[in-house]
Amino acid sequence: MQDKARRWLEQDPDPDTQAELEKLILDNATLELEDRFGCRLAFGTAGLRGVLGAGSNRMNRLVIRQTSAGLGKYLLEQVEDAASRGVVVGYDGRHKSEVFALDTALVMAGLGIRVHLYNVRVPTPLVPYAIGELGAAAGVVVTASHNPPQYNGYKVFWENGSQIIPPHDSGIAASIERAALVRLPWCEPEKARDDGLLVTLGDEIIAKYVERVLALSLHPQSSARASLRIAYTPMHGVGAHIAEEVMRRAGFGQVHTVTEQREPDPNFSTVQFPNPEEPGASDLVWALAKKIGATLACANDPDADRFSVSVKTGSGELRQLNGDQIGAILGADFLDHAPDNAVVGNSVVSSRLLGVIAAARGVNHFTTLTGLKWIADAALQHEAKGEEFIYGYEESIGYMFGALVRDKDGIAALLCFCTLAADLADRGKTVWSYLESIYREHGLYLTRLQTKWLTVTGKGPSAGELLRQSPPSTIAGHKVTCVTDVLTGIHGFADGRRKPVELPKSDVLIYTLEDDTRVIVRPSGTEPKLKCYYEIHGMIGDDESLDLADARGQRLLDDLVAAHQQELAGLSN
Repeated sequence: MQDKARRWLEQDPDPDTQAELEKLILDNATLELEDRFGCRLAFGTAGLRGVLGAGSNRMNRLVIRQTSAGLGKYLLEQVEDAASRGVVVGYDGRHKSEVFALDTALVMAGLGIRVHLYNVRVPTPLVPYAIGELGAAAGVVVTASHNPPQYNGYKVFWENGSQIIPPHDSGIAASIERAALVRLPWCEPEKARDDGLLVTLGDEIIAKYVERVLALSLHPQSSARASLRIAYTPMHGVGAHIAEEVMRRAGFGQVHTVTEQREPDPNFSTVQFPNPEEPGASDLVWALAKKIGATLACANDPDADRFSVSVKTGSGELRQLNGDQIGAILGADFLDHAPDNAVVGNSVVSSRLLGVIAAARGVNHFTTLTGLKWIADAALQHEAKGEEFIYGYEESIGYMFGALVRDKDGIAALLCFCTLAADLADRGKTVWSYLESIYREHGLYLTRLQTKWLTVTGKGPSAGELLRQSPPSTIAGHKVTCVTDVLTGIHGFADGRRKPVELPKSDVLIYTLEDDTRVIVRPSGTEPKLKCYYEIHGMIGDDESLDLADARGQRLLDDLVAAHQQELAGLSN
């Protein structure tokens, strides 16, 4: 590993990681060098994401340059007129993001590819938006989304504005491997600008995006917008300036941003984990909401592609909605305004409620694998058949609106949710009462995600294989009526019937129980853990408030989760 490290050091353009690596070599830190050089940071459908540091298994300037060379060469092979159409590059406020973005641009320029580089830190949705606006061949965002501060990432969008899906992920990965073995392309900044290969993006494209977001509103300007008190946080990320502009332009006069979290901070100094769903992450926005008497407490994640919100319940207490509840509220609103040829969709691990609402409205609905990239891909396929995709989401607080951005968009979600809340206020209603009306019409659907760590080594069967070896006949005392194995592509019913699964193969198991409860188990491909998604379905009593029905449902979920997690306790090899 010492030889690998020295060869890497000869190519490393960053004084910070040079010094870091020199010390590791001097200290003969064998185990650390093995970790850093034993493999290359894997490139997949989410691009790259990893800890900052020196070495091929870390995020650093040399890895970025090699990745950009491989991506650029692949684009020249795969996309017509890729060089002239160019690549959009954006970056967030994390450590090294700006220099990684410039490295990306100058490597691409060295290949003769025009680069449209944002001159300011921008939310992730601004890159796929610009791809569509400019007709670019691809896009790159330097971001690690809501990961901890020691991380950064490199997210790739294809010419259709969606994140890459197979086979492009493996094709790009192979191209990166080849590019890392030869001299890397490069163009100096001044020459790149003089040759028209480095083009600046900024205010003009951002202004167009803001106009398009404003056009998403389903409701006319209302008097409540001026007075509706909203607490907001960008979670130390890059969302504040554009989000505040969108809300101001939409007529919201009482948007109060958490001061301590308004400007980008790569250390995320007031939160342990900059994800609005994590316990404690929303403490400051809740405190602000209580201080100003806010109706809504809204949050974006650091790259502003996700959206979270807390609303007042019937008792007046703030309650953070989960991703499925937000998904149902936004979905019901869009379905109530749907054109005749509309289609909506969500991921298989998200609630079934969106499909139920769509069926009641006579609107087509589709289900995909986990990830907005799959929803975007399905939306494009439906649009090719003459349907109009209007809305999609997944439970991890990601929401997509029509063709504006072919990915999740936290700023668009903020605007759409708040305009609905204002319209409801004008009619003497609340978001909580609107959610209650959805549940009363379609049934109470409550969901929860729980991660289960396993004692599973790399020497025996995987977690998924272990589950398939001993399929449960009951879960939490309820009979399993159907096992859907997405990996084998079979719905297996308890009565012996079998039907094909209309999804690409993936290591996902779905158990439907006799009381219409659903349990989904998705083994991690990289760690000994299972992601378990629980959904119960029932009704709200005629004389029962949503507060009481929700409390009753949460107790049922508690019991289901505890029983199933205990049943999984013996899963090991």
